[in-house]
Amino acid sequence: MARAVNDIGLHVVEQGAGDVALVLLHYFGGSAQAWAAISNQLAAEYHCVAPDLRGFGASVAPTTDITVSDYADDVAAVIAALQLERYVLVGHSMGGKIALALAARRPRGLAALILVAPSPPTPEPMTEDARASFLAAYGDRAAIEQAINKITAQPLAPALLAEVVADNLRASHAAWRAWLEGGSREDLAAQMPAIAVPVGIIAGASDPNFPPALLEREIVRRIRTAQLVAVANAGHLLPLEAPADVARLIRSYVQSFTAPAVA
Repeated sequence: MARAVNDIGLHVVEQGAGDVALVLLHYFGGSAQAWAAISNQLAAEYHCVAPDLRGFGASVAPTTDITVSDYADDVAAVIAALQLERYVLVGHSMGGKIALALAARRPRGLAALILVAPSPPTPEPMTEDARASFLAAYGDRAAIEQAINKITAQPLAPALLAEVVADNLRASHAAWRAWLEGGSREDLAAQMPAIAVPVGIIAGASDPNFPPALLEREIVRRIRTAQLVAVANAGHLLPLEAPADVARLIRSYVQSFTAPAVA
């Protein structure tokens, strides 16, 4: 089921039911569609909630420069509108940084945090040439396809690649630029000690953007509750490259993190 949430018109895809909700935040350029294979595997156990972040998918484009904090506000609005009482934030890439920002606020009902190939809380290790290339790739089908092929360990199936490219082409120019020039450069390191819930990190062993060693340094060493596992033969687009592995690890983390305490 899809619905529009809050005054800015966020598009949200819901699937499944359960006492624990999974709030699934997509990667830069993607949308809720990127979580479809994961939700299909987890909806029998959990209420899967996947918003199109502002400026992506079917959600409205931002009218001003949008920050990581603004995105965190949007996600908090979705959680409030859907009256989620117990939930786990699951963030991929850009969505991971947004999840970190929201978790640092210690919102009511947050049970745990799961980060999938997340953008670190510190500025992304992106060269200015790479940033310029990404900015120039906006709306360019061939350039986007080339960029996707560079960050995956194994080529996506042609039909899936076509879906991913089409998803990227839906992004608004304002959101595309705001992340590359702003959000990806933000430094949230000082906020990380405030995160008190369990944190599970799923990394792609062959991720060229955020390899396991970088995530160990930038997240695990900053958050005392964090633990990391790497998926072999996987790159940056883990939910698309290895959905069965990601679903299994999310389920394992959630079961571990939300199990009742033994008296």
